[in-house]
Amino acid sequence: MGSLDSKLPESPLGEFQPLDPEEFRKQAHQTVDFIADYYKSIETYPVLSQVEPGYLRPRLPETAPYKPEPFETILKDVQKDIIPGMTHWLSPNFFAYFPATVSTAAFLGEMLCTCFNSVGFNWLASPAATELEMIVMDWMAKMLKLPKSFMFSGTGGGVMQGTTSEAILCTLIAARDRALESIGQENIGKIVVYGSDQTHSTYTKACKLAGILPCNIRSIPTTADTDFSLSPKLVRMAMEADVEAGLVPVYLCATVGTTSSTAVDPLKPLAHVATDYGVWLHVDAAYAGSACICPEFRQYLDGIERADSLSLSPHKWFLTYLDCCCLWVKNPSLLVKALSTNPEYLKNKPSESNSVVDYKDWQVGTGRRFRALRLWLVLRSYGVANLQTHIRSDIRKATMFEGFINDDPRFEIVVPRRFALVCFRLNPRTRFEKGSTELLNRKLLEWVNSTGRVYMTHTIVGGVYLLRFAVGATLTEDRHVIAAWKLIKEAADALLKES
Repeated sequence: MGSLDSKLPESPLGEFQPLDPEEFRKQAHQTVDFIADYYKSIETYPVLSQVEPGYLRPRLPETAPYKPEPFETILKDVQKDIIPGMTHWLSPNFFAYFPATVSTAAFLGEMLCTCFNSVGFNWLASPAATELEMIVMDWMAKMLKLPKSFMFSGTGGGVMQGTTSEAILCTLIAARDRALESIGQENIGKIVVYGSDQTHSTYTKACKLAGILPCNIRSIPTTADTDFSLSPKLVRMAMEADVEAGLVPVYLCATVGTTSSTAVDPLKPLAHVATDYGVWLHVDAAYAGSACICPEFRQYLDGIERADSLSLSPHKWFLTYLDCCCLWVKNPSLLVKALSTNPEYLKNKPSESNSVVDYKDWQVGTGRRFRALRLWLVLRSYGVANLQTHIRSDIRKATMFEGFINDDPRFEIVVPRRFALVCFRLNPRTRFEKGSTELLNRKLLEWVNSTGRVYMTHTIVGGVYLLRFAVGATLTEDRHVIAAWKLIKEAADALLKES
């Protein structure tokens, strides 16, 4: 037999070094300068991207370059071709959705996270990554005054997921498997789960991924009478009806700070219902949970000691960059039992001794980033006091905007403000019917967003079309809120003049 020729062709470009420390130092400094300049000038860009669909393809070559291009040229193309296609979430004039907050400490933490490139699926793969995450999750739990039953220092524990969607999916799977142990795998079609018509849309997606039949996903209606919070009475009635029909209630998702209007579901009475029916109670506090580190907002978590799990997303309001979602569970063994994998190539003595946490068994995937490093830097660099000040400052600015709305008789607050989201609409009652009022507000939103100077979004709650003004971008100051209100008034003046 002939021998295989193992000689590969040599590179026409010479030796290839994808990570040269000195070249890295040079280009990293250039990148930091680029980013700092971007942050300094960010409010000069239109907040909402003004490009048309498909704008980028004609600007770029059809194939990747065969030979390397200078880094300076690439950065110029980022400025020329990429930034025009960005909707600038970090703009101080971004008042849409909930913010994705950032900070110097979090950026440096992300640099270190990327530097180590830890794939901490189990303890042995990176002991520091696992143990720091456990510590930081307990730190956060103490800041929120959670019971010991949610902490590693007690009987529970926490894990960092990417998003709330992942947190809900993991707990859903754990609740599902706990139920199936009692009723049998063949009865998965009998499992029923509950939320409100204000529960985040990803809840339904997670339920479907967990194998819950769409017809068994209950969406309990809410009303303006309760500020769109979930009614324990209606939940109990729904569960009772399902049990009578031979179905099995398994999971209830309550929300502290809904996306549309920051409604808060009453945790204590909902927990009583969940307990009576043996249902897993998960509390989604993705946005508003961060505010509960302030004593004056902690009341919104009253009753959390009766829940099975809680999630909140520091990337929304805690200055930590995307992505970072904290999930605490009261009984980690249920999560691990539902999600664990144990292939031969990952077996090791620490894991088999059951003396360590392997986070691969607390999430859907296997690989995971060193997210805890980022949150650790934020907590250490700023301390609880500054983080409380940051949250209170955003709420103060939202309160100021709410005052502007209340002082103009043409506008109205549609849903009471609790945190830093103001839900309002233009409603000159004497001149417009319901349908035309909605059209007027649609035009108002389009007019404001088309200027590129401000970006807001809308929602529909209780059949009412309303505008959402979410304060919270890291760089937003009072002057940006004041300028946004002046622009909104200008739009209202123009639209009412046309009518």
